[in-house]
Formats: sequence, structure tokens, C-alpha cells
Amino acid sequence: MDFILEAAVRAVKTLFGTDITAENLTLQQTRKEFEGDVTLMVFPITRFSKQSPEQTAAALGGFLVNEIEELESFNVIKGFLNLSLKNSYWADVFYNEINRPDFGLFPPNGQKVMVEYSSPNTNKPLHLGHVRNNLLGYSVAEILKANGYEVIKANLVNDRGIHICKSMLAWQKFGNGETPETSGLKGDHLVGKYYVRFDQEYKKQIEGLKAQGETEDQAKKNAPLIIEAQEMLQQWEQGNPQVISLWMDMNEWVYAGFAETYKKLGVDFDQYYYESNTYLLGKSLIDEGLEKGIFFKKPDGSVWIDLTADGLDEKLVLRADGTSVYMTQDLGTAQLKYDEYHTDKALNVVGNEQDYHFKVLYLILKKLGKSWAEGLYHLSYGMVDLPSGKMKSREGTVVDADDLIAEMEDTAKEQTDILGKAVDFPEEEKQKLYYTIGMGALKYFLLKVEPKKRLLFNPNESVDFQGNTGPFIQYTYARIRSVLNKGNFNTDTVFIPIKTVSAVEKDLIIQLQQYPVILAEAATAYSPAVIANYVYETAKLYNKFYHEESILKAEDEEIKQFRMQLSDVSAKVIKNAMLLLGIEVPERM
Repeated sequence: MDFILEAAVRAVKTLFGTDITAENLTLQQTRKEFEGDVTLMVFPITRFSKQSPEQTAAALGGFLVNEIEELESFNVIKGFLNLSLKNSYWADVFYNEINRPDFGLFPPNGQKVMVEYSSPNTNKPLHLGHVRNNLLGYSVAEILKANGYEVIKANLVNDRGIHICKSMLAWQKFGNGETPETSGLKGDHLVGKYYVRFDQEYKKQIEGLKAQGETEDQAKKNAPLIIEAQEMLQQWEQGNPQVISLWMDMNEWVYAGFAETYKKLGVDFDQYYYESNTYLLGKSLIDEGLEKGIFFKKPDGSVWIDLTADGLDEKLVLRADGTSVYMTQDLGTAQLKYDEYHTDKALNVVGNEQDYHFKVLYLILKKLGKSWAEGLYHLSYGMVDLPSGKMKSREGTVVDADDLIAEMEDTAKEQTDILGKAVDFPEEEKQKLYYTIGMGALKYFLLKVEPKKRLLFNPNESVDFQGNTGPFIQYTYARIRSVLNKGNFNTDTVFIPIKTVSAVEKDLIIQLQQYPVILAEAATAYSPAVIANYVYETAKLYNKFYHEESILKAEDEEIKQFRMQLSDVSAKVIKNAMLLLGIEVPERM
């Protein structure tokens, strides 16, 4: 729309004798409730016109309609000048801008970004909270890639610590040598089973000690199981061969299980980091901070940073015995990642319960003089609730990711069969369709909400084929493919351009034209919700077009071919947008 801004600059010069630049003007899409395509904000111009906003807008509107051939009419609402473009203009936009192989493609921008997501613990399977994390991280990475960034998808695995030792100890005591092969359980489920078992046995010991007169806190510290788990962690840190061997075996079981879940979720990683390799990092940064006077030692030898001047508190960065805390290893890991990749930006996709931790981490790195810390960003997200209540962990009542995926497939099968959307499909294609719809429903429901918001996930609502859901958009795509197949549409055919478009065709063209703008907006906001809501509006508008205009039975061949081209571009935009959310679209339904 630069041509309108350029003409408006000339209008201000001609009408009001003032030189301005296009940067002084604001042009935006006209709000749906008003007539027009684009709106010029007139209030800032009144200081040059010395007239009321309405008079200023009327004068500008008259000038622009005479000056710009593509403009048809204007109307004024207070200080807003609404401009309507001729339908022939939108036909030109379709052919020259939208119906091109490079539409919506951004060239490489020379910037490198790392998106770290998933970050599972190796003592249990992935759960619903992890599902939101994985889908959010993957989608943001894909959106950044589509905007021309070089993207590294990273996974920092929490593979060490007391929680791992709890699973290991319980397996040693109660496992009788059970393996994924002998039990028929996925490896992560087997290890998770013993994490729950540890908790059950530990609680029994606490109750026993309380019955002998100990307080709750004393019993929690003195229970033999927790003492043994702590001893096992010390043995692990000292490199005890038997403990290390068991740790490696059980972690391998978990990784095999995770790999299956990641595949079902459709997420991937370019780089894995393991806490067992990074937990000792960061100590050199502590020494550096002590030398610079950024950290200080307390009499017991522990190292701290005082952030009270920054509105935060004092933070421990190294224990008195010289062992790391989470902050130590996160400082070291951030340095390691930068040293390996020299990224311009690095995102940590982590739940909002860690907001304070990341605020402190980034602040410490900046105080240490790490200029690259300016590019660090915590992509914080809210908890996922189910209608039955919040997720829990150790008690074994957690919403398991694998169970959730299976439930989504079953729900999709149920809905699809009721509506008869796969009646004549071969069995293999049916199963693939149930999976595609189920995963599309899950992903879309979790991603259409702004990341920072807490959300209530309702599996049945998410699989509805009507409304703001993944299956509605998938069905719209399949409908378009069906139209194109019936019309024997071929992109290689040479078409005669049409000269004008109908009102609903114009609305759809305007919507499609917004795709690159929406892509850029989603990348800036690190928000798949921007894409999700755009693709839903696009699908809705296509359905309106489908119902209002005859496509295959159009009044003449040129209009039929144009409507098939418009359908083809709509399908491509819907498919590309859904792929950015990690959602596949079926060719038929």
C-alpha cells in the first residue's frame, strides 16, 4: 500500500503546504464493521491543515480518489479516512502478488537462533505439560525458520540428580531384574513405575517414623530410603562403576521411550545436551564473577550474588562444599551453547513457574559482561488443566503423553465414524486419518491460546469438526483438494486473468495477502497462536466463498479457472500455516 502513502504525502503538500514523509502517516486495514479496505489516520495531519479531523479527511479523500486510479471511493468517520479500492485492483493483487511460487517465502536473514525445548527428566514418561512445551517449542522454531532464521532445535535432558536415583534405587530393591522387554512396557513407563514405587514406599517409612514420635520433617529426613537415595547420588558423582552402569541402562530405556513419544508428537531436535555433562560447567564463571566482584563469599564459603538493587534478592550460585546449584549449571550451559553456535538469539521454552529463575539467570550473565545475553529470551507458558483437575506427578495420577495421544486417536475415530468422513477408505488410510485428526485436534487446541495463558484442555471439544478447531481446518483443506481434483486443476495450465472479483473473493484475497505479515508477526511475538487464529479465519472465509460462489459450475470458463486458482492458493496457505503448527492436513476426508 506504499502507493497510497506516497499519494497522501503529495496530498498534504498540495492541500496544506507542508512537507512530510510516509513515516509520519499511519495506514491500517479498515475494521470489519466499517466500509472500506484501508484506513488513514487523520488526527496527526490536523496540525498542518488547521481544520477539524472531518474536514481534513474529506479534503484528503477527494484528492486521493482523483489522484489514485485504483481507488473507488472514500468515507469519513471522525478522524478516520476509510478508502475503498476497486475490485480490479484486488484481481491484480491476486495475480501479481499472491498467485506466485515465492508467496509467503522469506529469504535467509543471516541470523541464528537456538530454541531449547522439551527438557525432560529421565525418571518418568512425558506428560501433558511436556506436550504443550514440545508443541510450542517446535512450532516457534518452524515459524522462525519460515522467517529466514537459521534455527537450532535443542533439548537439555535432566538426566542426573536425586530424582533419577529414586527410580534406580526402587528398581534395585523391588524390580527383580525387570526390563522393557520382559515387562512389555515402554522404557520411560517402566522407569516411571519405579519412581512412583519409591514414593509409595518412602511415604510408608515416613508414617512409620511418625508413629515412633518423629515430626514430619524429621521423618522425611531420616527415612532409610531417602538416605540410601542420597548415598547413591554421591556414589554416582564419585563415579561408582555399578551405579553408573545401572544409571546408563535405565536412561537408555527412557530415551528409547522418549523417541517413540517424540515421533508420535512429530517433534525433532538438532542438538541434545545432557545435564550429566553440563552440571560441572559454570564453576569457572563463578571464579570469574568473584574476581570481578560481582559475586561474594559468605563466612561458610558459599558464593552469592546480591541483586537487591535490581529489585530481586540474594541468590546462591555455589554451595559451601563447592557443589553446583541449578543456577551454576545453567550459567555454564548458556555459555557452552553460545560458544558452540554463536547465536544471535536463544530461547528457553520453560513453564512460568521458572519466570524468576530465568530473570535472575539472564541478569547475572549481563552483569558478567556477556553481550550475547541480550539475545536470551524465556518463552514462558502457562499450566495445562484438564476438566478433571490439575496434573500431578509422583502419585502416579499424571496425564501421560502416550495415553493422551492414544485417547486423541480414539476420540478422532469416534467423531469421524459418526460423521461418516472415512466410510470408503481402506483400513490403513483410516488409521492414518484418525491419527492425523487426533493430533491435529490436540496441537491446534494447545497452540491457538497465547503461550502465557493457562488453558483448560478438553479432548472432546478439540475434535469437533465445527468451530475454532484443528479438524475444522483440516476438513476445509480436504474440501478444497476435492474441488481441485474434481475440476482436474493443473497449475501448469496457462490461465486468462480476469478483470474483477466479487465481494467474497475480494475478502478472501485480502485475507491471503496478510499471510506474510502474519508470519512476521508470529515470529516477533514468538506466538503460534497468531498463526492458528489466522488460519482459522482463512478457513472460515474459504468456506463462505465456497458456499456463495459456484466454483466448478461457474458461468464461464475464465471465472471457473480463477476460482480454482484462488482455491489452490487458499489450500497452499492453509497447509503451510498448519505445518508451522506441526499439523498435517489430509488430502481427503
